[in-house]
Amino acid sequence: MASYITKSPWIIHYDGSSCNGCDIEVLACLTPMYDVERFGIINTGNPKHADIFLVTGSVNEQNIPVVKQIYDQMPNPKVVVAIGICATSGGIFRECYNIVGGVDQVVPVDVFVPGCAARPEAIIDGVVKGLGVLAEKQAALAKGVRDAEVPGAYKYEEAAEETAEAAAEEIAEEAPEAAAEKAAEERKEEEAV
Repeated sequence: MASYITKSPWIIHYDGSSCNGCDIEVLACLTPMYDVERFGIINTGNPKHADIFLVTGSVNEQNIPVVKQIYDQMPNPKVVVAIGICATSGGIFRECYNIVGGVDQVVPVDVFVPGCAARPEAIIDGVVKGLGVLAEKQAALAKGVRDAEVPGAYKYEEAAEETAEAAAEEIAEEAPEAAAEKAAEERKEEEAV
């Protein structure tokens, strides 16, 4: 009969190049309103104690070593959760000269949480999904599987598609109005000349 001791999962949060919107929502998860600690999740500042790595913001050339160092210092098994559109794909900063892209360009990501900014409910859901991935990785380690790709990397593809579709619809609705305003401004400029 094997006995084992389980511990509450600890998270470490790192903000890459972001607007801090997702960071505020991560902090909101710790407030009494959302109370992520009810799941036994504790926020730590030491990667050597962390099980789950929460990353917000895109990755740029200067923070690549920091992200890799935090990831490497975490004990195995570990889970990475990319929070917000910047962490998942580079977001609005994607075309900047120094932006590499999302976190998955630097370290393997297990859970993607879309949104700009990601809502606390979505962040908590992503962390809970990460707990499932962590349990699978722990089971694989217990069986002696090393560095194996463990199934269970959850991606919020449907939610990301819905977000993209909603944004495209909003842009399509605003496009005729913007074109009409631009044409009116051009006419006023021509008349003024």
